Amino acid sequence: MADLYPPTGPYDSGYLDTGDGNRVYYEQLGNPEGKPALQVHGGPGSGAVRRPTRAWDPERYRVIRYDQRNCGRSTPHASDPAADMALNTTRHLIEDIERLREHLGIERWLLNGASWGSTLVLAYAQQHPERVSEIVLQAVTTTRRAETDWLYRGARAFKPEAWDRFRDVVPASDRDGDVYRLLAAYSRLMEDPDRAVRERVANEWLAWEDAVIADEPNGIPGMYSDRETDDRIAFVRICAHYFSHGAWLEEDQLLRNAGKLAGIPGVLVHGRYDMGSPVQTAWELAKAWPDARLHIFDDSGHVGGEALRQTVLAAIEEFKDR
Repeated sequence: MADLYPPTGPYDSGYLDTGDGNRVYYEQLGNPEGKPALQVHGGPGSGAVRRPTRAWDPERYRVIRYDQRNCGRSTPHASDPAADMALNTTRHLIEDIERLREHLGIERWLLNGASWGSTLVLAYAQQHPERVSEIVLQAVTTTRRAETDWLYRGARAFKPEAWDRFRDVVPASDRDGDVYRLLAAYSRLMEDPDRAVRERVANEWLAWEDAVIADEPNGIPGMYSDRETDDRIAFVRICAHYFSHGAWLEEDQLLRNAGKLAGIPGVLVHGRYDMGSPVQTAWELAKAWPDARLHIFDDSGHVGGEALRQTVLAAIEEFKDR
């Protein structure tokens, strides 16, 4: 496998008008005549990486990365209470990806995503399998109820003091029982017209996200909260909106429909000690998707590690000539 490539910045950028008041930022890197590959960021609401890429061969790949609705450089930004979250659902995001593909004149593309990005990649690929050449996923999630319940309630078994603080942000009537009730209460608080309320609630949500992964192998303290205030607000507003609605996916939908991916080569990489996204989902997906290869790393959690990273790079290298 080749070493990392020299830093490569965008050769093109622009905004995709979705026709409903949203504008989705995108940029292209590498070779305009190269193999198309779409990077799908996590969160939801994290926004695309802004630094130059070094993972993709700039002579062989045409890499597209973009900011999903209402985050990053896309407008309107979710930190603005006027941004309409009713126009931001999984269906909207799938349509945006397909609209972007058509806008850029791409026939088929490789899809790459991590965490929430893997959920969105799977949802898009199952709806448009003829548009997907290969898939590379890290920290695999499908955003089914069991995963959401684990991340925002079950993981309290390891961090009870941090979870109590997370839970106690919402009214007492919403603290116990159904995890979606707890998340819906967070979502309502993130719609408060008082910016100070939204900032406080966002900070507490991110403190919990940080606590979950802080003690993993290669854990990064403050990974979620280390962003500008507007980006923190947007991230949490979008996350609470999506997760309180089960991402508008039927339970087990993405696992049940994995057969739609038949014929699409896939590489799944996952840290065994991923506290945010337990490895069970990646294991079940690999069993349901015959063309996927699963790699599990004992030295990694949600943020990965060197061996995991090298396996992702190897998959990208492998697929560039396919």
